Amino acid sequence: MCELGLKRRPGDPALCHLLAAILFARADLPGARARIAASLAARPDNVPALILACRIARAEGRFEAALQLLDRAAGRSSKAEILVERARTYDQVGDASAAEASWALVLQSDPKSVEAMARLGRLAWQRGAPVEAESFLERAVAARGHPAQWFDLGLVRQDLRKFAGAAEAYRHVLEMSPDAAEAAVNLGVVLQETGDLDGAMAAYSQAYRLSPSTFGVIAMALTSAPSGRLWLDEEALRRSLEQFQEKCAAVFRPELRENKG
Repeated sequence: MCELGLKRRPGDPALCHLLAAILFARADLPGARARIAASLAARPDNVPALILACRIARAEGRFEAALQLLDRAAGRSSKAEILVERARTYDQVGDASAAEASWALVLQSDPKSVEAMARLGRLAWQRGAPVEAESFLERAVAARGHPAQWFDLGLVRQDLRKFAGAAEAYRHVLEMSPDAAEAAVNLGVVLQETGDLDGAMAAYSQAYRLSPSTFGVIAMALTSAPSGRLWLDEEALRRSLEQFQEKCAAVFRPELRENKG
């Protein structure tokens, strides 16, 4: 319909904008860039078009161009969306300091922004401030949260040696994403730290079933922690992990454990 409309009204800015959004959603970046450029040629001050152009530029790795487009948009509007796009752009650039400052502005503008809380938590953890990170991430997951946010919270609590809290976070990840092998490995590690070796083995077994490539990490964790075990035979460890398959249900689905008494 957009193409038909453009045949009748070539260069129509609204149709070019809409077609650019469709092409962007289909990952046709060159086509999307051409159409949004045509839209902006007709309406250079249109903020939604500038924001879409920023997203397209960012997806293509043209970060400087993305930031320049946001500067143009910011000169014409005070939309909070512009702050979010700027923070996302700095994230992709890898400029942690600028990203953290930008996400702080987003949170100041919208104190309920879960994305800002989650990103500030992750960035605080990366710069070695786990207590600050935990505070942000706990706020982010308060409304159930996304698996990635629960996973980050697990990492932070693990660093703080809050192993029970870390286990809770990793279980949330696995409830929402049952195929998250890395979360299962980390759950095994924190359960092992609490002395629950049977629970750890069940978690490791789950991880191994989901991704056999986790075997090396599991073997290292089991043989290096104070409460681990030593397997001299690699195949014996593989068999042990396989034998714990049925116990995984009791670890990841507490209601089954209750039913079994």
